[in-house]
Amino acid sequence: MDKTAAYTLDFEKPLRELDAQLAQLRQEQLESPTPPSPESLAKLASLERRKESAQREIYGHLTAWQRVQIARHPRRPYALDYVGLICENFQELHGDRQFGDDRALIGGTAFFNGDAVMIVAQHKGRETKEKIARNFGMPQPEGYRKAHRLFRLAEKFGLPVLTFIDTPGAYPGIESEARHVSEAIAANLREMAGLRVPTISVVVGEGGSGGALGIGVTDRVLIFENSYYSVISPEGCAAILWKDAAAAPKAAEALKLTAGELEKLGVVDEVLPEPMGGAHHDPAQAAAALRYALQKHLNDLRGLPVVTLLDARYERYRRLGVFTETAA
Repeated sequence: MDKTAAYTLDFEKPLRELDAQLAQLRQEQLESPTPPSPESLAKLASLERRKESAQREIYGHLTAWQRVQIARHPRRPYALDYVGLICENFQELHGDRQFGDDRALIGGTAFFNGDAVMIVAQHKGRETKEKIARNFGMPQPEGYRKAHRLFRLAEKFGLPVLTFIDTPGAYPGIESEARHVSEAIAANLREMAGLRVPTISVVVGEGGSGGALGIGVTDRVLIFENSYYSVISPEGCAAILWKDAAAAPKAAEALKLTAGELEKLGVVDEVLPEPMGGAHHDPAQAAAALRYALQKHLNDLRGLPVVTLLDARYERYRRLGVFTETAA
């Protein structure tokens, strides 16, 4: 059975029921001492058509909250999964040279299609022990300072920077605040704005608040179609505006955090397609789309003089936001 079946989302339950019926019918056909009857084959074909129709109906009309749920799916590919699929010889570098090593934010050198690059990524961890070790993908100040160190190292050696965003937000604990997480993120925003090498970020899952932006000020911002990128989580927004975290679906719609909405607003530059139902159904297919997009944008950026690169990056972020002027 597909591992994803153990993590069925509420809106996917009709599909799991059809999967169970299909599995039972196929098992009966395998165990039968005689070849399947025409009626049995017709029933199987009918069920398969019903499943395909249900998939198109469900996944073709996802709400913002449903996409948030897919972005958080526990079987969804994480940063290191993509790095392993599209890069070679990833060499992880550790520590911020001030406090320690944050395993929620990883980085190091790798080869992408034969060219050396610097990878900086947020990683949640798959099983419980690893999730705890990686603080559920919520970086602390030392993580952002490690990223800052790697950005400067990339600039020194002329390496393009690829960042992978996947975090509900920076860690908000007392110890994180005591070590100045806001300052660490702010320093990264400043550093990334002036990096003299091409930079691309990819939202592969959750893109939550300043924790995501801390590695997201890049020349190009890509996002998978079932990922989200937002100033605050839907639950946090609901708790503030409606005083009830249960209003998260309403908040998700209001925040315009889905890939399609973000592309319309100019926050992201390209939406990457996913397999039907999400990247966890076929990580290799999702990785192939990512590889193609990264190479395309790297080819565009590598041809730009440094001054042009910096000017274009500045203009990109100056254009964000919409306002209307009216007469007094």
